[in-house]
Amino acid sequence: MTTKPVPEDMIKANITNALRISQLRSSGLRPTKQRLTICKILFDRNNTFHFTIDNLKKKIEKSTKSKISLATVYNTVHALKNNGYLKEISLQGNKTFFDTNSTSHHHFYDQDTGDLMDIRNEDISISKLPSAPKGKKISEVEVTVSIANNNHNQKK
Repeated sequence: MTTKPVPEDMIKANITNALRISQLRSSGLRPTKQRLTICKILFDRNNTFHFTIDNLKKKIEKSTKSKISLATVYNTVHALKNNGYLKEISLQGNKTFFDTNSTSHHHFYDQDTGDLMDIRNEDISISKLPSAPKGKKISEVEVTVSIANNNHNQKK
């Protein structure tokens, strides 16, 4: 009796699925079908993914052609963030993005499109920082540069 070799992409999919299950469990979550779909959309990509909770919910619903509760998306994203799989970036006091690149890095924020884009660390140079308040230390510095079209704030 001969056995058929298992296709490489099937092995890769099983490994990826096991990794997603591990991420969810280590974040204190049961690996439900919906949560695995959230992880697939977040992490099964080549590039960094910047998103808001609402954007992610829409992307999931478009991908699966079914509804998902905002609470499921919110709770899953926050559990993954709390476990270091995602980074939270708050802008202008009311807009919160999440980033699949959880290392320290910088961003452009496009005020016209609402997009967040990475800036390579080597493209930012900080020559002087203030002293931290007494009893505190600076743990990290991340720069967000807001950009807009040239005519963005011109009056008509």
